Amino acid sequence: MNATETGQKDTQKTPIITIKDMHKWYGEFHVLKNINLTVNKGERIVICGPSGSGKSTLIRCINRLEEHQRGSIVVDGIELTNDLKNIEKIRTEVGMVFQHFNLFPHLTIIENLTLGPIWVRKTPKKEAEEIAMYYLEKVRIAEQAHKFPGQLSGGQQQRVAIARSLCMKPYVMLFDEPTSALDPEMVKEVLDVMISLAQDGMTMIVVSHEMGFAKSVAHRVLFMDSGEIIEENAPEEFFNNPQHERTKLFLSQILD
Repeated sequence: MNATETGQKDTQKTPIITIKDMHKWYGEFHVLKNINLTVNKGERIVICGPSGSGKSTLIRCINRLEEHQRGSIVVDGIELTNDLKNIEKIRTEVGMVFQHFNLFPHLTIIENLTLGPIWVRKTPKKEAEEIAMYYLEKVRIAEQAHKFPGQLSGGQQQRVAIARSLCMKPYVMLFDEPTSALDPEMVKEVLDVMISLAQDGMTMIVVSHEMGFAKSVAHRVLFMDSGEIIEENAPEEFFNNPQHERTKLFLSQILD
């Protein structure tokens, strides 16, 4: 039984993210057009599409790293506007893992992990370190706790980045092409950690071209092109019976 099958029963029809009629421009360039998306608690969504289609911009709007100009984004009942308090609250509850690991090179791994809980959540240092070790165990890298990022491989650093987000105990995790900067032999170790998170019931939105991951873990796969969601479906239907010509072309190019 794959992660989709084990997790499908646990997905509650409780919206955690609701995006309605959302648009974004960079100057004259209309980068996101009429985005409508509801993500339920415990649901796992993979977003794919060609470079420049707006995938990363979309998920960066969900925690206000990018600002949308029209429509609404509501995360756990809080609408994202210019209200800084709301933005800060959402950012503490929505974890994000980027292509590049963004670890502080002058801090040890455990110091990287405890920084957020201590400063943002006011967690006592000892408790923060216990939480950090728990998540380092979870991503199978506890023995690296007192090393510096530069002493770790790319795959190890990305697992640290995932653990760092988990230390804030988010209810949603956003992944922006988390394996694209890794050597091929390191991709599996990061995907294995993400599969483990999926099996634990984490709500996840993943921008990725790892179609094997999408098939085994996603509840839904979205295809974006030219700033729009062109097609969305359950993985089996999406891969075996794509409806849109643009989706068919994309899949023919990336699937062996």
